[in-house]
This record gives sequence, C-alpha cells and structure tokens, in this order.
Amino acid sequence: MSRLWLTGYRSYELGVFGSQDPKLLVIKDTLKKLLIGKLENGMDWLITGGQLGVEQWAAEVGLALKPDYPELKIAMMTPFAEFGSNWNENNRGTYAQLASRVDFHQSVSEQPYHGPQQLRNYQEFMLTHTDEAVMVYDLEVEGKPKYDYEAITRFAEQHAYPLTLIDMDWLQESANEYQENSNNGSQFE
Repeated sequence: MSRLWLTGYRSYELGVFGSQDPKLLVIKDTLKKLLIGKLENGMDWLITGGQLGVEQWAAEVGLALKPDYPELKIAMMTPFAEFGSNWNENNRGTYAQLASRVDFHQSVSEQPYHGPQQLRNYQEFMLTHTDEAVMVYDLEVEGKPKYDYEAITRFAEQHAYPLTLIDMDWLQESANEYQENSNNGSQFE
C-alpha cells in the first residue's frame, strides 16, 4: 500500500475563480498526469484535505481517474469537525458533494476549531499516515501551504518521506504543453 498526501494553494492564492478558469484546467491536467504516474508506480491511496483549491481539485481528479484505476482509493481528511461551516453555500455544497463521493472522509479532531494545535495535529496525522507528499507550492510564492511545507521538510529530516513540489515553473511548462496540445486538437479533461 502506498499513500500520497496531496495539498497546496487555496484557489484564491492562485487567482482561480470558477470551474472554467483556464488556470484550473492546466492545474487539473498537471495533477492528472502526476497521479497517473504515481498510480502506475504503486500508489493506491490519495489522501487530501478539503480546502478550497488544490485539495478539492485533487479529489476531483482522483475521482475522475477511478474508472480507469479502480484500485485507487481517495480519502478526504479535515483538521477539525464542522470544517468549512463558515464558507458560502456554494462552497459548502461542493465540499459536501466531494466528501460524499470519496472512499473515506473523516476529521482528525472531533471538536470544532478551537486553536492552531488542531492544525498541527492534522499535519502530524497526515505525515504519519502517508508515505510521500505532493504539493502545488512554490518557495518563492508564499501562501497558506508554507506551514505544511515546513512540517513536511522537518518530518523528512528524520524519516524517508519524499516530497514533490509542483512549482510555478512546472505549472508554466504544463500550461505551454496544454496550449500546444489544445492547438493540435488533443482533448483534455
């Protein structure tokens, strides 16, 4: 069994607003290619959070891959109970719909948010229940994922825990490839 933690920027940090945003199409295509490679090398669990942005997009991409990779299991873990309850109705609905479609959904803490220790406990849980991490994160473009990046790198100093960073250069190369393939009539999902 090989378990992958996939996390990264929130949608607003990438300036992605809406499901038809061209940036989102490129990000999802990048995640799809990466996940296919991981699946073909033995990954069978995609474990992500429920944050708006990369985490939800990863779950969506994983769900889209399940027909071709039935061995893939997807878990959505959240740091605390009532996660996302302060979001607008549309975002809460998207989250609830995704949570209902994944193979496993659970909060690390059974309590609603009451302090940053819950977030650290979540990071510890994710690190000790996965074998590697992928982050859509660029060290030169700080954002909320900075805290996960720091936790992962600290953990990796003491454990064999690979980290793959999908940075802005990778995303730009993916965008160029996506555009080239689109111009050549290739179909992307």
